[in-house]
Amino acid sequence: MANHEIHLELLLDKQVLDSTGKAIGRIEEVRAQKQGDEWVVQEYLIGYPAILERLSAWTIGLFILHLFGARKMHSGYSIPWDKLDLTDPEKPRLLCHLDELKILSEKQHRAEHS
Repeated sequence: MANHEIHLELLLDKQVLDSTGKAIGRIEEVRAQKQGDEWVVQEYLIGYPAILERLSAWTIGLFILHLFGARKMHSGYSIPWDKLDLTDPEKPRLLCHLDELKILSEKQHRAEHS
């Protein structure tokens, strides 16, 4: 498979579509790992929890949301790099079923970062 470069700033906030064309959320964060001299994308995060992840603001973000009356945060998803079709970076498409994705949530984030 050929390597392709896409500027990450162009992917942020792009709506991700499932295989039926239904919007499932926006790309809010990208996780990458350093391999040699390059950074290689591991996964894309979508949804409200991903916004807080990008801002590294889980605690304060949740506090502010609760102040404004939010009692439940909707989940987001983690999409492995190879499950997202970026042939058209303006319209990223999921290459698997939604139920195959890892769900992002406040509870999971706390467990991973404690």
